[in-house]
Amino acid sequence: MLTSSSSSYSNSNCSSASSSSSASSSCVQVSRDVQQQLVLLRLLPDSPGLQFPEIWLRDNCQCSTCYMQQTRSRLPQGWNYLDPSVRLQQLSWCAERQSLQISWSDGHKSSFPLSWLKERDFSPANRALYLRDTYRPEQRLWGGTEFQRIQREFLYDELLHNDEALLQWLHQLAVYGLALVKQAPLDSNVLRNLCNRVGFMRSTTYGDEWSVKAQPGASNYAYLAAPLPLHTDMPYFEYKPSITLLHTLQQSESPGGWNLLSDAFHVADLLRQRYPGAFKVLSETPVDWADIGSEKNLRFHNIWRAPVINLDANGRYVRINLSIPQRDSHFSVPAEQVRPWYEAMALFMRLANEQACTFKTTPGDVLTFDNVRMVHGRTGYDDTEQNIRHIVGAFLDWDIAYSRWRVLKNDLGHYNK
Repeated sequence: MLTSSSSSYSNSNCSSASSSSSASSSCVQVSRDVQQQLVLLRLLPDSPGLQFPEIWLRDNCQCSTCYMQQTRSRLPQGWNYLDPSVRLQQLSWCAERQSLQISWSDGHKSSFPLSWLKERDFSPANRALYLRDTYRPEQRLWGGTEFQRIQREFLYDELLHNDEALLQWLHQLAVYGLALVKQAPLDSNVLRNLCNRVGFMRSTTYGDEWSVKAQPGASNYAYLAAPLPLHTDMPYFEYKPSITLLHTLQQSESPGGWNLLSDAFHVADLLRQRYPGAFKVLSETPVDWADIGSEKNLRFHNIWRAPVINLDANGRYVRINLSIPQRDSHFSVPAEQVRPWYEAMALFMRLANEQACTFKTTPGDVLTFDNVRMVHGRTGYDDTEQNIRHIVGAFLDWDIAYSRWRVLKNDLGHYNK
C-alpha cells in the first residue's frame, strides 16, 4: 500500500490533502468534507464531483488483507475487528497509478483505482444510473389501451441461438412485464429449452411443468373449461414463482379461450390516486392464501399470508397477490377489518378488469409474463372430441433471469450505453 509519505513515488506524481485543504494532480482534485466525513474527488476541469463516505472506504479496502480477488468479495474476518470510530488520517492522489491513497487511524492503508471509484460514486445521478442499468431496468406501467404499443414478439429459434435476442426478451419482460414468443415447435421440450437458456426451471408442487386442459375431477380451478378470473399464479408461496411461461399446443376453436392480462402495478397506481383509503387497506391487510390438494403422489397444504398489494420500504410495488379460488376462507384479521377489505377489493377488481387487454394465442405461441406484477385469466371455452384446448406451463424466477440479464449486458457490451 502507498501513502503520501511513502518513498515509493515522488511528490510530482502524488499529492496529499489535509482536512482543511485540497490538492490536484493529473486533472484530479482530492479533498475532504470533515463535518460529513466524506472524501471528495473532482475530475478537472468541469466534471461533476464524486463523493464517498470515509467509513465505507475503510470497509471496502481493496488490499489482500481485506478483499479476495478470487471470490470478488470482502474477507469477513476484518469485521471481527472493525472499529466504526476509525478515522481517515492522510489522503493523497497518485497520478501514476490513477488511484486514491488513504492512511487510517488504525494503522491500515488503502488504495482505490479511479475506475473502481467512478462506478461506486455516491452522487444521486450515479446511484440512479446503477439502479436502472445494473440492478434492474426501470419498469414502465401501462393500461389495456396501450397493449398494442408495448407488446413485443420474439422468435423461438432466435432466443435459443442469439444472445442479443435473449437479452432483449428479458429486458422486455422486466420493463413491461409481458412478451410473446412465436413459432415454437409443438413438442414437449420448448419450455425447458427456453428456461435452460436463462438458467433453470422453478419447480413447484405441480412439478417442473404442468398441462392446462379441461379435466374431469380437476384438483385445480385452472384445469376447468370455465372462465378463469384475473389472478396471479401461486400467491400461497412465500417465494412464489415470478415468471410464467405458457406454451399453446392446441387452441380452442370455440369462441372462448381468450387470454386476459392486466398490469396490476398500474391498477394499484390508479387505486392509489383515486381511492387512497382502499389502497391503504389492500396494502396493509394480510390475506390468507392457500392451496390444498395432491398432484400425482404428492399431497400438499400451502399457506402464505400477505396483502394484495405489497410495497417496499420506499412505497414501490414489489408483488401483487390475487387468486379468488386460492384465497382461503380463513381470514386472520380482526372482524372490523373484513368489510373494508371487501369494499377495497371490489374496487381493485373493477379497475383490473377495466384495464385488461384481450388476445388469443395460437399453436406455437409461448406467452411469457411477470407473475409478481401481471394478473392474467382467460374466457371460458368449449372442447370437442376433435378440439381440446391444451396449454403447457412452466416457471422461471426473477433472481435467475436478472442474473442472466446482467451477464448478457456485460458480455455484449451494453453497460452505460
